[in-house]
Amino acid sequence: MSESRVRIGLVYPELLGTYGDRGNAVVLTERCTRRGIAAELVEIAASEPLPDSLDLYLFGGGEDNPQSLAAERMRASAAALTRARAGGAVVFAVCAGFQLIGHQYQTGDGEMLEGLGLVDVTTVGGAPRLIGEVVVEPDPTLSLPTVTGFENHSGRTTLGPGVQPLGRVVHGGGNGDGSDGALGERLVGTYLHGPVLPRNAALADFLLGWIVGADALTPIDDHLTDALHAQRLASATATGWRARIQELRTNRG
Repeated sequence: MSESRVRIGLVYPELLGTYGDRGNAVVLTERCTRRGIAAELVEIAASEPLPDSLDLYLFGGGEDNPQSLAAERMRASAAALTRARAGGAVVFAVCAGFQLIGHQYQTGDGEMLEGLGLVDVTTVGGAPRLIGEVVVEPDPTLSLPTVTGFENHSGRTTLGPGVQPLGRVVHGGGNGDGSDGALGERLVGTYLHGPVLPRNAALADFLLGWIVGADALTPIDDHLTDALHAQRLASATATGWRARIQELRTNRG
């Protein structure tokens, strides 16, 4: 940890904030605060260089045009991010952000976006577009419960040799090959919005554990988060008339 407080960086929210992924930063900050761990949410505008002093860098989702601009800005700050990573910083990247921390993303229009190469993945835009609820069973070595989220993307992501996905997709599209996301050293990429961390408290704590240590993550009241997780899991895996009932319950609030 770079300072006595955990510094959580929300990267380019005006470009990579289309699907509410700001909520991931809010949840991480709040989960620290509730445990008495000092935390600060730092927003980095696209007009600013990335600092090398953050403990966690959050890259969210975005559409093709903002994603192209974000890719340019990220490459310009690659050296700062490399220094931060060498000092122990964590990266959590969702959808467009996930694609841009890989080597390359070829959009559906054929534009080639060069990524940061933080993890050995490449992505190509394809059809049909993958939209809807996703359920992922994380790799057993992670000791994480089932992860739920929402996807809206056209990417088909290929993991390089030896790269481990976040988990196996049991409902939805994810990377397009039966897996979702990628894992690296203090790095997680995924296609799941929601935003995903408010829906999956264990995944939020998994990231924080890399920064403050698992022993510092004392129990907090997660009954509302657990209820949301259970509801979204039931909704995603429901079929037929059960799915219709779940939809009516969700719309009724």
